[in-house]
Amino acid sequence: MAYTDPKPMSQSRMTSIVLVIAIHVAAIYAMLTGGAEYVKKKLTDLEVIEIEKEPPPPPEKLPPPPPPDTKLPPPPVVPPPLVQVNTPTPAPVIVQTPTPPPVYVPPAPAPVITPPAPPPAVALSPRGDPGSWFSPDDIPDSIKRSRDPGVIGVTRFSLDIGPNGRVTSCSVTSSSGEATLDALTCRLATSRARFKPGKDSAGNDTGGTFSRSVRWQIAND
Repeated sequence: MAYTDPKPMSQSRMTSIVLVIAIHVAAIYAMLTGGAEYVKKKLTDLEVIEIEKEPPPPPEKLPPPPPPDTKLPPPPVVPPPLVQVNTPTPAPVIVQTPTPPPVYVPPAPAPVITPPAPPPAVALSPRGDPGSWFSPDDIPDSIKRSRDPGVIGVTRFSLDIGPNGRVTSCSVTSSSGEATLDALTCRLATSRARFKPGKDSAGNDTGGTFSRSVRWQIAND
């Protein structure tokens, strides 16, 4: 946009302005001082001066508009192709975890095999009734003639038995008072007594001892 400096005011125009101001001042003064008639007379005596109007200044010429831009827009710029830089892949970081020491696990204990319980030991036992080993008829006639009927005495004895169930020895542990009957007791028991052998924990035949008593008595006829 163009800017123009204002032209300086002409001298005649300035004079007219000053004269008008003076007239107005005089009129005001006359009104205040009562000299209105004098002022009126003076005003009629004033020579009217025609003030020529100053012709308006010629219009300012604006600068011609700039010529239209006939240049074509620049062609589109194709960006250069992207250059792919092969960045080497970093090697994986291998973190070596320390191997824990082996934990010693003791072997399981061998199962305890409990052997079967051995069979209980079996004591020997007499075959048949021990009372059948003795009879009143075994009393010698000499004793029968010398004694009255009734109990003569009781003989207590002990037998040693071998593994085969036979008596190996006999001993009188308590006498009947009649030596003949005590000796008869061991002789009869040794010849007549038979036993079932005992068994140890391994199942072997065993012998043992056996104690008994016999009461000698003469029967009444």
